Amino acid sequence: MEAASTDTCEKGAEVLAAEGLPVPKARVHFEVTKFIMEAGIKLGMRSIPIATACTIYHKFFGEVNLDAYDPYLVAISSIYLAGKVEEQHLRTRDIINVSNRHFNPGSKPLELNSRFWALRDSIVQCELLILRVLRFQVSFQHPHKYLLHYLISLKNWLNRYTWQRTPISVTAWALLRDSYHGGLCLRFQAQHLAVAVLYLALHIYGVEVPAESESEKPWWQVLSDDLTKPIIDNIVSDLIQIYSMDTGIP
Repeated sequence: MEAASTDTCEKGAEVLAAEGLPVPKARVHFEVTKFIMEAGIKLGMRSIPIATACTIYHKFFGEVNLDAYDPYLVAISSIYLAGKVEEQHLRTRDIINVSNRHFNPGSKPLELNSRFWALRDSIVQCELLILRVLRFQVSFQHPHKYLLHYLISLKNWLNRYTWQRTPISVTAWALLRDSYHGGLCLRFQAQHLAVAVLYLALHIYGVEVPAESESEKPWWQVLSDDLTKPIIDNIVSDLIQIYSMDTGIP
């Protein structure tokens, strides 16, 4: 992995070091997954491939020490691998150029010189390393399809005026996307994560599900019968910690 010390990866390390060392691991992962999401959008990646890239990244560093590998090289390789897993093929050259421009705004596409080929080789070698470390288990069940079905159910439960005047759907999708800044995708079941972001979205706007007090069990348990309130609280707490890092709140 000697080729990891390219200009692009070194620039990424400088971003993390800007606030002073040492940088907490959670902060590193927050910044790097933020890069994955921004690069993914520029590459035209769909939501699921971006989620898969973030999950691969988190799962890899759940197995190895953060200090052993350049997190940005792992992130770039995770994007490349996720494109294959989710059948949205991405050209290595596009990934390299988007990454380079991310760290060097306004820069021109890299020439096909020794620096370009060194970085390309690093990405390919890192991809193979990730696959070995994860034992080739890189297919994941994401919460997205569950959230889609749960939103349809909730829309039918709420009156039309409440649904139209509050952006519950938009907020729930945003919360789910932001959850990938942390390792929630690995710590919680996909169904539970989908219900929890919906629960938090409703709480944010003070919306209550009609007739919940008369029902035998809460609405969120109707959607996922093995879900408990402590699990929801844990997910919400982890989400709040992510937003605390984003706003710089200690």
